[in-house]
Amino acid sequence: MGSDVYIIGVGMIKFGKFLERGIKDMTKEVLDGVLRDCSLTRDDIEAAWFSNTTWGLYSFQHSIRGQVALTAGGLQGIPVTNVENACASASTALHGAWSAIKAELYDCTLAVGVEKQHNEDRVKVMQSFSAATDVEEMAQRMSRIRMEEQKAREKGTKAPRQDEQGGHSAFMDFYAAGARSHMKAYGSTQRQLAVIAAKNHNNSTMNPLAQYTFPQTVEQVLNDYVVSYPLTRAMCAPIGDGAAAAIVCSEDFLKKHPNSRAVKILASVLEGGSRTGSDNIVERAAKKAFDKASLGHNDIDVMEVHDATAFGEVSAMESLGFCPRGEGGVIAEKGDTALDGKIPVNPSGGLISRGHPIGASGLAQIYELVTQLRGEAGQRQVKRHHIAMTHNAGGTVGAGEAAMTIHILEKTG
Repeated sequence: MGSDVYIIGVGMIKFGKFLERGIKDMTKEVLDGVLRDCSLTRDDIEAAWFSNTTWGLYSFQHSIRGQVALTAGGLQGIPVTNVENACASASTALHGAWSAIKAELYDCTLAVGVEKQHNEDRVKVMQSFSAATDVEEMAQRMSRIRMEEQKAREKGTKAPRQDEQGGHSAFMDFYAAGARSHMKAYGSTQRQLAVIAAKNHNNSTMNPLAQYTFPQTVEQVLNDYVVSYPLTRAMCAPIGDGAAAAIVCSEDFLKKHPNSRAVKILASVLEGGSRTGSDNIVERAAKKAFDKASLGHNDIDVMEVHDATAFGEVSAMESLGFCPRGEGGVIAEKGDTALDGKIPVNPSGGLISRGHPIGASGLAQIYELVTQLRGEAGQRQVKRHHIAMTHNAGGTVGAGEAAMTIHILEKTG
């Protein structure tokens, strides 16, 4: 099935709150950056996959978002596929760009994710999160969660909510409910979640492109206001704007354009969710990825996982098989997932602190891991950096994720 596929260039702009910036503006900046990274021109790109989830909701730019944004940025006359797959949109775009190279349709493709979530209309911001669920069922699910919280409060269990702080995504309630179930089943603690959040906040202080670059202690995380128990604000990913991109190429293209910083894609997996909950989508995707790459857990040197909340990292590490059920928080407390630990997780700061502009997040993970594999991550550079792995989830259907991508990358230089 086709030749080897490589990431030859990556680009990312600083994530943050940019009310004055637009999608076209950010697209052009990240496009210029990714081309500069690999010394290519717009004429070298044969096809593009464009990821975005909110432009239609905020500005009514539907249907041809990628064509509008990319042509405004000077990339003309190529086929563009628009991708919308909730938080997994950008990594799905990469999977599309990889698939086309693998199928030998093209030799050089672009995956780009651009998102502008900040908006003066707070209702629209919250709607953008709700759109990543089965909207007809979400109200029923939220009602059940509210009832569980009320019962917990009546029993004297600590389960406060802080809607008066400005509201939050329904996904924070989903993660909080999962965390409470995990605590009940395995004895995991709120402090373990705080350890994860503090780790990621402190990692981001060494990432100049992160949305948050201030340190956090475990106690500061615990003392931040509660969003949905046991999650405090510092344990939750912020709303953000930003862009990230990758240029993917075939082995033949790489021979014609030699690049010692290219990174090989050993596996690119996209899986869909199930309403029945008959299996775990993360386990299914991870098994396929490890099989495709002919690797095991001990081969992975560094990871970026989908930590929309600190509990997301716990759940991911357990479902991916890097620790037994119930020990995702334990390995974090032991320091195994720290920059100098057995398997560094989210050296970028993760979604919690690097930021989570939904349509760009999956490619921001790729940007970080390519940078790590190249040995160019500066103060946050991990010691072992030969094989890297991403985990990026998107949306909710039934009781689990609607989409899941796993990428495994290998250093070549």
